[in-house]
Amino acid sequence: MSSIWSTTIRPGGKWSGTISRGRLLRFTALEAGANVSVLLYNAKDLTERYNMPDTLKAQYTSHLAKGNMLMSDNGRSLASIVDDELGWHDTICGYTSRAATDAKYGKTTYQELRNEWLHSGQENFAVELVRNGLGVRDLVPVVNLFSKVFCDEQGTMHFSSEHCRAGAAVTLRTDMDVLLVLSNTPNPLDPSSKYPSVPVQIEVLDAESVADDDYCLNYRPENRRAYENTQQYYLLQGL
Repeated sequence: MSSIWSTTIRPGGKWSGTISRGRLLRFTALEAGANVSVLLYNAKDLTERYNMPDTLKAQYTSHLAKGNMLMSDNGRSLASIVDDELGWHDTICGYTSRAATDAKYGKTTYQELRNEWLHSGQENFAVELVRNGLGVRDLVPVVNLFSKVFCDEQGTMHFSSEHCRAGAAVTLRTDMDVLLVLSNTPNPLDPSSKYPSVPVQIEVLDAESVADDDYCLNYRPENRRAYENTQQYYLLQGL
């Protein structure tokens, strides 16, 4: 299936845009060790956005993989993971801050290095949210695609450095019209002392109609309810 549109987000880069429902979003790590932080909002009502606690609670998980849906704070499905070559995407570590980036990788400034300065996730999201009529008060927990973070029996969190290989891909289906906001910045728990430099390709493709035997729809009973809530939302608008 050929893509409708594609772009590559460079290391430290950011991007935002509105994607209509019924599309596929394919993310591909062009090198090993990628991490892309993702925020999702209802494009027609920006007060509705991805809700991490409800998404995890409803699907009895702490991470996301094929079959999982990204649910909103109104109990609707924003997007579904329809294809996944990694089997684990981090939901709990959040995004990097300016202070943490300086402390870990060394202080850099735009005035000195221009576009080569080391961006933080917080700054990237703030810029893209403002561009779309939102602000820092609208920042919520993110999904970190390509990253695996797990807890041991003592509750200590561990980052899996070998998790993402070059060429690994994950594909989301948009179940709503969404505002997609991305930051290609390191996972906060990445132990590397060198700022990761991994470009990530994003492609938009047409998705097939959702059938009754759809894998994501049937992954859990809560998934079907979330998807039906989304369908009802559009039905009542005559869309």
